[in-house]
Amino acid sequence: MSDKLVVSTSPHIYAQEDSARIMWIVSASLLPAGLAGIFIFGLPSLWIILVSVICAVATEWLIQRLRNTKITVSDGSAALTGLLLAYCLPPNVPLWLAACGSFVAIAIGKQAFGGLGQNIFNPALVGRAFLLAAWPTYMTSYILPRHAYDGLTGATPLADNFRGVSYLDLLIGNRGGCIGEVCVIALLAGGLFLLFAGYINWRIPLSFIATVAIFSWIFGEAYFAGPWIAHILAGGLILGAFFMATDYVTSPLTDKGKWVFGVGCGLFTSVIRLWGGYPEGVCYSILMMNAAVPLIDRYTQPRRFGTKN
Repeated sequence: MSDKLVVSTSPHIYAQEDSARIMWIVSASLLPAGLAGIFIFGLPSLWIILVSVICAVATEWLIQRLRNTKITVSDGSAALTGLLLAYCLPPNVPLWLAACGSFVAIAIGKQAFGGLGQNIFNPALVGRAFLLAAWPTYMTSYILPRHAYDGLTGATPLADNFRGVSYLDLLIGNRGGCIGEVCVIALLAGGLFLLFAGYINWRIPLSFIATVAIFSWIFGEAYFAGPWIAHILAGGLILGAFFMATDYVTSPLTDKGKWVFGVGCGLFTSVIRLWGGYPEGVCYSILMMNAAVPLIDRYTQPRRFGTKN
Protein backbone atom coordinates (compact mmCIF):
# COMPACT_ATOMS: atom_id res chain seq x y z
CA MET A 1 0.00 0.00 0.00
CA SER A 2 2.83 2.38 0.85
CA ASP A 3 4.32 1.87 -2.62
CA LYS A 4 1.26 3.53 -4.17
CA LEU A 5 1.59 6.70 -2.10
CA VAL A 6 3.80 9.30 -3.79
CA VAL A 7 4.54 12.53 -1.94
CA SER A 8 6.05 15.37 -3.93
CA THR A 9 6.19 19.13 -3.99
CA SER A 10 3.79 21.25 -6.02
CA PRO A 11 2.67 21.71 -8.71
CA HIS A 12 0.65 18.51 -8.93
CA ILE A 13 -0.93 19.15 -12.33
CA TYR A 14 0.24 16.79 -15.04
CA ALA A 15 0.23 17.68 -18.71
CA GLN A 16 1.60 15.98 -21.79
CA GLU A 17 3.24 19.20 -22.98
CA ASP A 18 6.96 19.64 -22.47
CA SER A 19 9.41 22.34 -23.50
CA ALA A 20 10.59 20.42 -26.57
CA ARG A 21 7.06 19.95 -27.92
CA ILE A 22 6.26 23.62 -27.37
CA MET A 23 9.45 24.80 -29.09
CA TRP A 24 8.82 22.69 -32.17
CA ILE A 25 5.17 23.75 -32.37
CA VAL A 26 6.18 27.42 -32.19
CA SER A 27 8.76 26.80 -34.91
CA ALA A 28 6.08 25.15 -37.07
CA SER A 29 3.76 28.11 -36.56
CA LEU A 30 6.50 30.37 -37.92
CA LEU A 31 6.89 28.40 -41.16
CA PRO A 32 4.17 30.29 -43.11
CA ALA A 33 5.95 33.59 -42.51
CA GLY A 34 9.28 32.08 -43.55
CA LEU A 35 7.86 30.59 -46.74
CA ALA A 36 6.26 33.93 -47.55
CA GLY A 37 9.59 35.69 -47.01
CA ILE A 38 11.36 33.24 -49.33
CA PHE A 39 8.68 33.73 -51.99
CA ILE A 40 8.85 37.53 -51.69
CA PHE A 41 12.62 37.99 -51.54
CA GLY A 42 13.92 34.88 -53.28
CA LEU A 43 16.21 31.96 -52.43
CA PRO A 44 18.88 34.06 -50.65
CA SER A 45 16.39 34.30 -47.77
CA LEU A 46 16.32 30.51 -47.51
CA TRP A 47 20.11 30.31 -47.19
CA ILE A 48 20.08 32.97 -44.46
CA ILE A 49 17.45 31.00 -42.53
CA LEU A 50 19.34 27.72 -42.89
CA VAL A 51 22.69 29.21 -41.88
CA SER A 52 21.15 30.96 -38.88
CA VAL A 53 19.40 27.81 -37.63
CA ILE A 54 22.35 25.49 -38.25
CA CYS A 55 24.82 27.85 -36.57
CA ALA A 56 22.54 28.28 -33.55
CA VAL A 57 22.20 24.51 -33.09
CA ALA A 58 25.93 23.94 -33.65
CA THR A 59 26.86 26.65 -31.14
CA GLU A 60 24.63 25.16 -28.45
CA TRP A 61 25.99 21.65 -29.11
CA LEU A 62 29.60 22.87 -28.97
CA ILE A 63 29.17 24.86 -25.75
CA GLN A 64 27.38 22.02 -23.99
CA ARG A 65 30.04 19.60 -25.17
CA LEU A 66 32.83 21.87 -23.88
CA ARG A 67 31.02 22.28 -20.54
CA ASN A 68 30.50 18.52 -20.35
CA THR A 69 26.76 18.94 -19.79
CA LYS A 70 23.80 17.17 -21.32
CA ILE A 71 23.33 17.88 -25.03
CA THR A 72 19.84 19.35 -25.43
CA VAL A 73 19.76 20.53 -29.04
CA SER A 74 16.88 18.14 -29.72
CA ASP A 75 14.57 20.26 -27.55
CA GLY A 76 14.24 22.74 -30.42
CA SER A 77 15.06 25.87 -28.43
CA ALA A 78 18.31 26.58 -30.29
CA ALA A 79 16.65 25.97 -33.66
CA LEU A 80 13.82 28.35 -32.69
CA THR A 81 16.34 31.01 -31.68
CA GLY A 82 18.11 30.72 -35.02
CA LEU A 83 14.81 30.87 -36.87
CA LEU A 84 13.62 33.97 -35.04
CA LEU A 85 16.95 35.70 -35.57
CA ALA A 86 16.84 34.95 -39.31
CA TYR A 87 13.35 36.42 -39.48
CA CYS A 88 14.76 39.67 -38.02
CA LEU A 89 17.42 40.01 -40.72
CA PRO A 90 17.20 41.83 -44.05
CA PRO A 91 17.15 39.37 -46.96
CA ASN A 92 20.36 40.73 -48.47
CA VAL A 93 22.77 40.35 -45.53
CA PRO A 94 25.86 38.15 -46.05
CA LEU A 95 25.69 34.62 -44.66
CA TRP A 96 28.59 35.19 -42.27
CA LEU A 97 26.57 37.93 -40.55
CA ALA A 98 23.70 35.52 -39.89
CA ALA A 99 26.22 33.02 -38.48
CA CYS A 100 27.75 35.65 -36.18
CA GLY A 101 24.32 36.69 -34.92
CA SER A 102 23.33 33.11 -34.13
CA PHE A 103 26.59 32.50 -32.29
CA VAL A 104 26.07 35.58 -30.08
CA ALA A 105 22.40 34.74 -29.54
CA ILE A 106 23.19 31.29 -28.18
CA ALA A 107 26.58 31.87 -26.53
CA ILE A 108 25.85 35.25 -24.91
CA GLY A 109 22.07 35.45 -24.87
CA LYS A 110 21.43 31.91 -23.63
CA GLN A 111 24.32 29.69 -22.57
CA ALA A 112 26.16 32.44 -20.67
CA PHE A 113 23.20 32.48 -18.27
CA GLY A 114 23.14 28.72 -17.88
CA GLY A 115 20.95 27.57 -20.75
CA LEU A 116 17.25 27.24 -21.42
CA GLY A 117 15.08 28.61 -18.64
CA GLN A 118 17.78 30.74 -17.05
CA ASN A 119 18.36 33.50 -19.63
CA ILE A 120 16.88 36.89 -18.77
CA PHE A 121 16.84 38.29 -22.31
CA ASN A 122 15.31 36.89 -25.46
CA PRO A 123 18.34 35.27 -27.16
CA ALA A 124 17.28 36.01 -30.73
CA LEU A 125 16.88 39.70 -29.91
CA VAL A 126 20.28 39.73 -28.17
CA GLY A 127 21.77 38.49 -31.45
CA ARG A 128 19.89 41.09 -33.47
CA ALA A 129 20.88 43.94 -31.15
CA PHE A 130 24.52 42.86 -31.44
CA LEU A 131 24.38 42.79 -35.24
CA LEU A 132 22.69 46.19 -35.37
CA ALA A 133 25.42 47.70 -33.21
CA ALA A 134 28.29 45.95 -34.99
CA TRP A 135 27.18 46.23 -38.63
CA PRO A 136 24.44 48.89 -38.87
CA THR A 137 24.88 49.38 -42.62
CA TYR A 138 24.07 45.74 -43.38
CA MET A 139 21.20 45.72 -40.88
CA THR A 140 19.51 48.83 -42.25
CA SER A 141 19.85 48.16 -45.99
CA TYR A 142 16.73 46.45 -47.28
CA ILE A 143 16.04 44.87 -50.65
CA LEU A 144 12.59 45.47 -52.10
CA PRO A 145 10.38 42.56 -53.24
CA ARG A 146 11.75 41.09 -56.44
CA HIS A 147 8.37 40.63 -58.11
CA ALA A 148 7.55 44.33 -57.75
CA TYR A 149 10.82 46.21 -57.76
CA ASP A 150 13.26 43.86 -59.50
CA GLY A 151 15.47 43.51 -56.42
CA LEU A 152 16.16 47.20 -55.90
CA THR A 153 17.09 48.40 -52.42
CA GLY A 154 15.11 51.02 -50.57
CA ALA A 155 13.71 52.18 -47.26
CA THR A 156 11.17 50.30 -45.18
CA PRO A 157 7.68 51.81 -44.81
CA LEU A 158 8.56 52.95 -41.28
CA ALA A 159 11.70 54.73 -42.41
CA ASP A 160 9.88 56.29 -45.37
CA ASN A 161 6.81 57.41 -43.37
CA PHE A 162 4.63 54.95 -45.32
CA ARG A 163 4.90 56.83 -48.59
CA GLY A 164 3.83 54.79 -51.62
CA VAL A 165 2.64 51.76 -49.70
CA SER A 166 -0.93 50.60 -49.07
CA TYR A 167 -2.46 48.59 -46.26
CA LEU A 168 -2.72 45.66 -48.66
CA ASP A 169 1.01 45.91 -49.38
CA LEU A 170 1.69 45.81 -45.65
CA LEU A 171 -0.55 42.77 -45.19
CA ILE A 172 0.85 40.63 -47.98
CA GLY A 173 4.50 41.73 -47.70
CA ASN A 174 4.84 43.84 -50.84
CA ARG A 175 7.39 46.10 -49.15
CA GLY A 176 10.93 46.27 -47.91
CA GLY A 177 11.74 44.73 -44.56
CA CYS A 178 13.18 41.72 -42.78
CA ILE A 179 12.65 38.18 -44.01
CA GLY A 180 10.05 37.01 -41.53
CA GLU A 181 8.28 40.23 -40.61
CA VAL A 182 6.88 41.50 -43.92
CA CYS A 183 3.93 39.15 -44.51
CA VAL A 184 1.53 40.08 -41.73
CA ILE A 185 -1.14 37.61 -42.88
CA ALA A 186 1.25 34.68 -42.48
CA LEU A 187 2.38 35.91 -39.07
CA LEU A 188 -1.19 36.33 -37.87
CA ALA A 189 -2.05 32.82 -39.01
CA GLY A 190 0.76 31.37 -36.89
CA GLY A 191 0.20 33.72 -33.97
CA LEU A 192 -3.55 33.11 -33.77
CA PHE A 193 -2.96 29.36 -33.90
CA LEU A 194 -0.66 29.60 -30.87
CA LEU A 195 -3.19 31.83 -29.14
CA PHE A 196 -6.25 29.63 -29.63
CA ALA A 197 -4.26 26.46 -28.98
CA GLY A 198 -3.25 27.88 -25.60
CA TYR A 199 0.49 28.07 -26.20
CA ILE A 200 0.69 31.83 -25.63
CA ASN A 201 -1.26 34.21 -23.43
CA TRP A 202 -3.42 36.80 -25.18
CA ARG A 203 -2.64 39.62 -22.71
CA ILE A 204 0.86 40.44 -23.97
CA PRO A 205 0.09 40.64 -27.73
CA LEU A 206 -3.11 42.58 -27.11
CA SER A 207 -1.60 45.13 -24.74
CA PHE A 208 1.56 45.48 -26.86
CA ILE A 209 -0.29 46.11 -30.13
CA ALA A 210 -3.04 48.23 -28.55
CA THR A 211 -0.49 50.50 -26.86
CA VAL A 212 1.36 51.09 -30.14
CA ALA A 213 -1.96 51.79 -31.87
CA ILE A 214 -3.15 54.29 -29.24
CA PHE A 215 0.20 56.04 -28.89
CA SER A 216 0.72 56.38 -32.64
CA TRP A 217 -2.90 57.53 -33.07
CA ILE A 218 -2.34 60.33 -30.55
CA PHE A 219 1.13 61.43 -31.60
CA GLY A 220 1.83 59.84 -35.00
CA GLU A 221 0.10 62.28 -37.32
CA ALA A 222 1.52 65.29 -35.48
CA TYR A 223 5.05 64.03 -36.12
CA PHE A 224 4.35 62.90 -39.71
CA ALA A 225 4.87 59.31 -38.68
CA GLY A 226 1.91 57.84 -40.52
CA PRO A 227 -1.51 56.48 -39.43
CA TRP A 228 -1.87 54.16 -36.47
CA ILE A 229 -3.05 51.21 -38.58
CA ALA A 230 0.16 51.38 -40.60
CA HIS A 231 2.20 51.32 -37.39
CA ILE A 232 0.54 48.03 -36.45
CA LEU A 233 1.12 46.38 -39.82
CA ALA A 234 4.63 47.72 -40.49
CA GLY A 235 7.95 46.74 -39.00
CA GLY A 236 8.35 43.81 -36.65
CA LEU A 237 5.43 44.53 -34.33
CA ILE A 238 3.34 41.45 -35.16
CA LEU A 239 6.39 39.16 -35.10
CA GLY A 240 7.56 40.63 -31.81
CA ALA A 241 4.17 40.73 -30.10
CA PHE A 242 3.16 37.14 -30.85
CA PHE A 243 6.46 35.25 -31.02
CA MET A 244 9.07 37.14 -28.97
CA ALA A 245 7.38 39.11 -26.22
CA THR A 246 5.42 35.97 -25.24
CA ASP A 247 8.57 33.91 -24.60
CA TYR A 248 7.90 31.88 -21.43
CA VAL A 249 11.34 32.43 -19.92
CA THR A 250 11.67 36.18 -20.41
CA SER A 251 8.08 37.37 -19.83
CA PRO A 252 6.15 37.82 -16.55
CA LEU A 253 4.35 34.96 -14.84
CA THR A 254 1.37 36.87 -13.46
CA ASP A 255 -1.63 38.09 -15.44
CA LYS A 256 -1.21 41.66 -14.18
CA GLY A 257 2.47 41.46 -15.02
CA LYS A 258 1.69 40.47 -18.59
CA TRP A 259 -0.42 43.62 -18.99
CA VAL A 260 2.39 45.76 -17.59
CA PHE A 261 4.94 44.04 -19.80
CA GLY A 262 2.90 44.47 -22.98
CA VAL A 263 2.11 48.13 -22.29
CA GLY A 264 5.77 48.82 -21.53
CA CYS A 265 6.86 47.18 -24.78
CA GLY A 266 4.31 49.23 -26.68
CA LEU A 267 5.40 52.50 -25.10
CA PHE A 268 9.10 51.94 -25.75
CA THR A 269 8.39 50.86 -29.32
CA SER A 270 6.30 53.96 -30.01
CA VAL A 271 8.78 56.37 -28.44
CA ILE A 272 11.67 54.94 -30.46
CA ARG A 273 9.65 54.96 -33.68
CA LEU A 274 8.42 58.52 -33.29
CA TRP A 275 11.40 60.28 -31.73
CA GLY A 276 14.36 57.91 -31.90
CA GLY A 277 17.16 57.88 -34.41
CA TYR A 278 16.17 54.39 -35.60
CA PRO A 279 12.75 53.83 -37.20
CA GLU A 280 12.04 50.50 -35.47
CA GLY A 281 11.86 49.95 -31.73
CA VAL A 282 10.41 46.46 -31.22
CA CYS A 283 13.75 44.76 -30.55
CA TYR A 284 14.98 47.20 -27.93
CA SER A 285 11.59 47.60 -26.29
CA ILE A 286 11.30 43.85 -25.60
CA LEU A 287 14.89 43.65 -24.34
CA MET A 288 14.34 46.57 -21.95
CA MET A 289 11.15 45.04 -20.61
CA ASN A 290 12.91 41.64 -20.28
CA ALA A 291 15.23 43.33 -17.79
CA ALA A 292 12.24 44.55 -15.80
CA VAL A 293 10.48 41.17 -15.57
CA PRO A 294 11.79 40.25 -12.06
CA LEU A 295 10.48 43.54 -10.68
CA ILE A 296 7.18 43.17 -12.53
CA ASP A 297 6.66 39.67 -11.12
CA ARG A 298 7.56 40.86 -7.64
CA TYR A 299 5.07 43.73 -7.55
CA THR A 300 2.22 42.01 -9.39
CA GLN A 301 2.17 38.69 -7.55
CA PRO A 302 -1.27 37.82 -6.16
CA ARG A 303 -2.01 38.18 -2.45
CA ARG A 304 -1.36 35.03 -0.48
CA PHE A 305 -4.50 33.24 0.65
CA GLY A 306 -5.48 34.21 4.19
CA THR A 307 -3.44 37.42 4.35
CA LYS A 308 -4.53 41.06 4.16
CA ASN A 309 -1.62 42.31 2.03
